[in-house]
Amino acid sequence: MLLQSTGIWGFLSFGWADVLDIAMVAVIIFLLIRSIKGDSTVLNIVLVLVSMLVVQVVVSALNMRMMTVLMNTLLDVGVLAVIILFQPEIRHALNRLAVRSGIARRSGQLFNRILGIKEEKMGRQSVEELGEAVRAMSAEKTGALIVLQHKSSMEEYMNTGDRFEAEINRRLIMNIFFKNSPLHDGAMIIVGDHIAAARCQLPMTNRTDIPAHYGMRHRAAIGLSEDTDADILVVSEETGNVSFVRGGEIRPVASMKDLRELLDTVMNQEEKG
Repeated sequence: MLLQSTGIWGFLSFGWADVLDIAMVAVIIFLLIRSIKGDSTVLNIVLVLVSMLVVQVVVSALNMRMMTVLMNTLLDVGVLAVIILFQPEIRHALNRLAVRSGIARRSGQLFNRILGIKEEKMGRQSVEELGEAVRAMSAEKTGALIVLQHKSSMEEYMNTGDRFEAEINRRLIMNIFFKNSPLHDGAMIIVGDHIAAARCQLPMTNRTDIPAHYGMRHRAAIGLSEDTDADILVVSEETGNVSFVRGGEIRPVASMKDLRELLDTVMNQEEKG
Protein backbone atom coordinates (compact mmCIF):
# COMPACT_ATOMS: atom_id res chain seq x y z
CA MET A 1 0.00 0.00 0.00
CA LEU A 2 1.52 3.29 -1.03
CA LEU A 3 1.61 6.22 1.36
CA GLN A 4 0.01 9.33 -0.08
CA SER A 5 1.77 12.64 0.52
CA THR A 6 -0.17 15.03 2.75
CA GLY A 7 -0.17 18.78 2.79
CA ILE A 8 1.54 20.52 5.70
CA TRP A 9 0.72 24.15 6.47
CA GLY A 10 -1.03 24.26 3.13
CA PHE A 11 2.10 24.64 0.98
CA LEU A 12 4.44 21.72 1.73
CA SER A 13 3.99 18.26 0.26
CA PHE A 14 5.53 15.72 2.63
CA GLY A 15 6.05 11.99 2.08
CA TRP A 16 8.41 9.11 2.88
CA ALA A 17 10.94 10.32 0.31
CA ASP A 18 11.08 13.68 2.06
CA VAL A 19 11.63 11.99 5.43
CA LEU A 20 14.53 9.97 3.98
CA ASP A 21 15.92 13.09 2.30
CA ILE A 22 15.90 15.08 5.55
CA ALA A 23 17.39 12.18 7.52
CA MET A 24 20.29 11.78 5.06
CA VAL A 25 21.05 15.51 5.07
CA ALA A 26 20.92 15.55 8.88
CA VAL A 27 23.41 12.66 9.10
CA ILE A 28 25.80 14.38 6.68
CA ILE A 29 25.62 17.65 8.64
CA PHE A 30 26.13 15.78 11.93
CA LEU A 31 29.23 13.97 10.62
CA LEU A 32 30.60 17.21 9.19
CA ILE A 33 30.14 19.12 12.45
CA ARG A 34 31.63 16.26 14.50
CA SER A 35 34.72 16.10 12.27
CA ILE A 36 35.49 19.82 12.82
CA LYS A 37 34.22 20.26 16.38
CA GLY A 38 37.71 21.14 17.59
CA ASP A 39 37.95 24.21 15.32
CA SER A 40 35.49 26.85 16.48
CA THR A 41 36.10 29.17 13.49
CA VAL A 42 35.32 26.53 10.87
CA LEU A 43 32.41 25.25 12.97
CA ASN A 44 30.81 28.71 13.10
CA ILE A 45 31.12 29.10 9.33
CA VAL A 46 29.57 25.66 8.73
CA LEU A 47 26.68 26.51 11.07
CA VAL A 48 26.06 29.76 9.15
CA LEU A 49 26.00 27.84 5.85
CA VAL A 50 23.60 25.26 7.30
CA SER A 51 21.31 28.07 8.50
CA MET A 52 21.40 29.63 5.04
CA LEU A 53 20.54 26.25 3.53
CA VAL A 54 17.49 25.96 5.81
CA VAL A 55 16.35 29.47 4.82
CA GLN A 56 16.86 28.60 1.15
CA VAL A 57 14.67 25.50 1.47
CA VAL A 58 11.90 27.48 3.20
CA VAL A 59 11.82 30.37 0.71
CA SER A 60 11.91 27.90 -2.19
CA ALA A 61 8.94 26.01 -0.72
CA LEU A 62 7.07 29.31 -0.30
CA ASN A 63 7.85 30.11 -3.95
CA MET A 64 9.57 33.39 -3.01
CA ARG A 65 11.46 33.80 -6.27
CA MET A 66 13.72 36.75 -5.49
CA MET A 67 14.72 35.37 -2.08
CA THR A 68 15.34 31.95 -3.66
CA VAL A 69 17.69 33.47 -6.26
CA LEU A 70 19.46 35.51 -3.56
CA MET A 71 19.95 32.53 -1.21
CA ASN A 72 21.14 30.28 -4.04
CA THR A 73 23.74 32.88 -5.00
CA LEU A 74 24.89 33.37 -1.39
CA LEU A 75 25.19 29.62 -0.86
CA ASP A 76 27.20 29.14 -4.07
CA VAL A 77 29.60 31.94 -3.14
CA GLY A 78 29.76 30.83 0.52
CA VAL A 79 30.60 27.21 -0.27
CA LEU A 80 33.27 28.30 -2.79
CA ALA A 81 34.79 30.69 -0.23
CA VAL A 82 34.91 27.98 2.43
CA ILE A 83 36.63 25.55 0.04
CA ILE A 84 39.26 28.16 -0.88
CA LEU A 85 39.90 29.49 2.63
CA PHE A 86 39.82 26.17 4.48
CA GLN A 87 41.30 23.79 1.91
CA PRO A 88 43.83 22.23 4.36
CA GLU A 89 41.17 21.72 7.04
CA ILE A 90 38.76 20.17 4.52
CA ARG A 91 41.48 17.84 3.22
CA HIS A 92 42.38 16.72 6.74
CA ALA A 93 38.72 16.24 7.66
CA LEU A 94 38.08 14.05 4.59
CA ASN A 95 41.27 12.09 5.24
CA ARG A 96 40.27 11.61 8.89
CA LEU A 97 36.82 10.38 7.83
CA ALA A 98 38.39 7.91 5.38
CA VAL A 99 40.73 6.56 8.05
CA ARG A 100 38.11 6.23 10.78
CA SER A 101 35.55 4.63 8.48
CA GLY A 102 38.08 2.10 7.18
CA ILE A 103 37.73 3.28 3.58
CA ALA A 104 41.44 4.18 3.36
CA ARG A 105 42.54 0.80 4.71
CA ARG A 106 40.28 -1.25 2.42
CA SER A 107 41.05 0.79 -0.68
CA GLY A 108 44.77 0.66 0.10
CA GLN A 109 44.67 -3.12 0.39
CA LEU A 110 42.75 -3.38 -2.88
CA PHE A 111 45.17 -1.18 -4.83
CA ASN A 112 48.18 -2.95 -3.35
CA ARG A 113 46.80 -6.29 -4.52
CA ILE A 114 46.01 -4.95 -7.98
CA LEU A 115 49.47 -3.39 -8.36
CA GLY A 116 51.27 -6.28 -6.68
CA ILE A 117 52.74 -4.07 -3.94
CA LYS A 118 53.79 -5.87 -0.77
CA GLU A 119 53.49 -3.90 2.45
CA GLU A 120 56.58 -3.65 4.63
CA LYS A 121 56.30 -5.22 8.07
CA MET A 122 58.27 -4.59 11.24
CA GLY A 123 60.18 -7.69 12.31
CA ARG A 124 61.05 -8.98 15.77
CA GLN A 125 64.61 -7.63 15.69
CA SER A 126 63.38 -4.15 14.77
CA VAL A 127 60.90 -4.23 17.65
CA GLU A 128 63.71 -5.10 20.07
CA GLU A 129 66.00 -2.36 18.76
CA LEU A 130 63.26 0.26 18.87
CA GLY A 131 62.20 -0.76 22.38
CA GLU A 132 65.78 -0.55 23.68
CA ALA A 133 66.28 2.85 22.07
CA VAL A 134 63.12 4.22 23.68
CA ARG A 135 64.11 2.76 27.06
CA ALA A 136 67.53 4.40 26.92
CA MET A 137 66.14 7.78 25.80
CA SER A 138 63.56 7.65 28.56
CA ALA A 139 66.28 7.03 31.17
CA GLU A 140 68.38 9.91 29.80
CA LYS A 141 65.36 12.22 29.31
CA THR A 142 66.08 12.60 25.62
CA GLY A 143 63.03 13.94 23.81
CA ALA A 144 61.85 11.86 20.86
CA LEU A 145 58.96 11.62 18.42
CA ILE A 146 58.76 8.36 16.46
CA VAL A 147 56.07 7.56 13.86
CA LEU A 148 55.24 3.98 12.87
CA GLN A 149 53.59 3.92 9.45
CA HIS A 150 50.74 1.48 8.76
CA LYS A 151 48.25 1.80 5.87
CA SER A 152 48.23 5.60 5.58
CA SER A 153 51.10 6.94 3.52
CA MET A 154 53.58 9.25 5.27
CA GLU A 155 55.03 10.64 2.03
CA GLU A 156 53.59 14.10 2.67
CA TYR A 157 55.33 14.33 6.04
CA MET A 158 58.58 12.69 4.88
CA ASN A 159 58.95 15.46 2.31
CA THR A 160 59.15 18.04 5.13
CA GLY A 161 62.28 16.41 6.61
CA ASP A 162 65.44 14.60 5.60
CA ARG A 163 64.91 11.29 3.85
CA PHE A 164 67.25 8.33 4.05
CA GLU A 165 67.13 4.57 4.22
CA ALA A 166 68.60 2.84 7.28
CA GLU A 167 67.85 -0.26 9.28
CA ILE A 168 66.33 0.25 12.71
CA ASN A 169 69.22 0.42 15.16
CA ARG A 170 69.12 1.61 18.77
CA ARG A 171 72.37 3.59 18.53
CA LEU A 172 71.31 5.31 15.33
CA ILE A 173 67.95 6.29 16.83
CA MET A 174 69.62 7.65 19.97
CA ASN A 175 72.17 9.62 17.92
CA ILE A 176 69.42 11.16 15.77
CA PHE A 177 67.52 12.41 18.84
CA PHE A 178 70.65 13.50 20.75
CA LYS A 179 70.02 17.16 21.64
CA ASN A 180 73.04 18.44 19.68
CA SER A 181 72.18 16.43 16.58
CA PRO A 182 70.94 18.45 13.57
CA LEU A 183 68.16 15.86 13.10
CA HIS A 184 66.79 15.80 16.67
CA ASP A 185 64.14 18.48 16.15
CA GLY A 186 61.09 16.88 14.54
CA ALA A 187 59.75 13.40 14.00
CA MET A 188 61.36 10.18 12.82
CA ILE A 189 59.23 8.08 10.47
CA ILE A 190 59.67 4.31 10.42
CA VAL A 191 58.34 2.19 7.55
CA GLY A 192 58.56 -1.53 8.14
CA ASP A 193 62.11 -2.41 9.21
CA HIS A 194 63.61 0.87 8.03
CA ILE A 195 64.00 4.44 9.22
CA ALA A 196 62.67 6.38 6.23
CA ALA A 197 63.04 10.01 7.35
CA ALA A 198 63.90 12.27 10.26
CA ARG A 199 63.37 15.92 11.25
CA CYS A 200 59.83 15.71 9.81
CA GLN A 201 57.08 18.19 10.62
CA LEU A 202 53.73 16.82 11.79
CA PRO A 203 50.33 18.56 11.88
CA MET A 204 49.34 20.01 15.26
CA THR A 205 45.97 19.09 16.73
CA ASN A 206 43.34 21.81 17.22
CA ARG A 207 41.94 20.19 20.34
CA THR A 208 41.70 22.36 23.45
CA ASP A 209 41.12 19.57 26.00
CA ILE A 210 44.72 18.33 26.09
CA PRO A 211 46.31 18.58 29.57
CA ALA A 212 48.84 21.39 29.94
CA HIS A 213 51.69 19.07 30.90
CA TYR A 214 51.73 17.61 27.40
CA GLY A 215 54.09 19.55 25.13
CA MET A 216 54.44 20.20 21.41
CA ARG A 217 55.60 16.66 20.64
CA HIS A 218 52.41 15.24 22.15
CA ARG A 219 50.23 17.75 20.26
CA ALA A 220 51.97 16.83 17.00
CA ALA A 221 51.54 13.11 17.74
CA ILE A 222 47.82 13.58 18.42
CA GLY A 223 47.44 15.68 15.26
CA LEU A 224 48.99 13.01 13.05
CA SER A 225 47.05 10.18 14.70
CA GLU A 226 43.79 12.06 14.07
CA ASP A 227 44.50 12.23 10.34
CA THR A 228 46.12 8.81 9.80
CA ASP A 229 46.25 5.29 11.23
CA ALA A 230 49.88 5.71 12.31
CA ASP A 231 51.07 4.86 15.82
CA ILE A 232 53.38 7.38 17.49
CA LEU A 233 55.83 7.02 20.36
CA VAL A 234 56.69 10.14 22.36
CA VAL A 235 59.49 10.51 24.91
CA SER A 236 59.17 13.61 27.08
CA GLU A 237 62.30 15.73 27.35
CA GLU A 238 61.20 17.13 30.72
CA THR A 239 60.18 13.94 32.53
CA GLY A 240 61.45 11.06 30.41
CA ASN A 241 57.92 9.61 30.38
CA VAL A 242 56.94 7.54 27.35
CA SER A 243 53.56 7.87 25.64
CA PHE A 244 51.89 5.76 22.95
CA VAL A 245 49.48 7.70 20.71
CA ARG A 246 46.84 6.11 18.50
CA GLY A 247 43.60 7.47 17.08
CA GLY A 248 43.95 10.82 18.83
CA GLU A 249 44.33 9.22 22.27
CA ILE A 250 47.42 9.28 24.48
CA ARG A 251 48.27 6.18 26.46
CA PRO A 252 51.05 6.60 29.07
CA VAL A 253 53.55 3.74 29.04
CA ALA A 254 54.14 2.78 32.67
CA SER A 255 57.05 0.40 32.12
CA MET A 256 59.27 -1.09 29.46
CA LYS A 257 57.20 -4.26 29.73
CA ASP A 258 54.15 -2.29 28.64
CA LEU A 259 56.16 -0.76 25.80
CA ARG A 260 57.25 -4.17 24.53
CA GLU A 261 53.67 -5.43 24.69
CA LEU A 262 52.49 -2.40 22.69
CA LEU A 263 55.19 -2.89 20.07
CA ASP A 264 54.37 -6.61 19.90
CA THR A 265 50.73 -5.66 19.36
CA VAL A 266 51.74 -3.34 16.52
CA MET A 267 53.82 -6.09 14.90
CA ASN A 268 51.06 -8.69 15.23
CA GLN A 269 48.54 -6.20 13.86
CA GLU A 270 50.72 -5.66 10.79
CA GLU A 271 51.12 -9.39 10.25
CA LYS A 272 47.33 -9.87 10.36
CA GLY A 273 46.66 -6.79 8.21
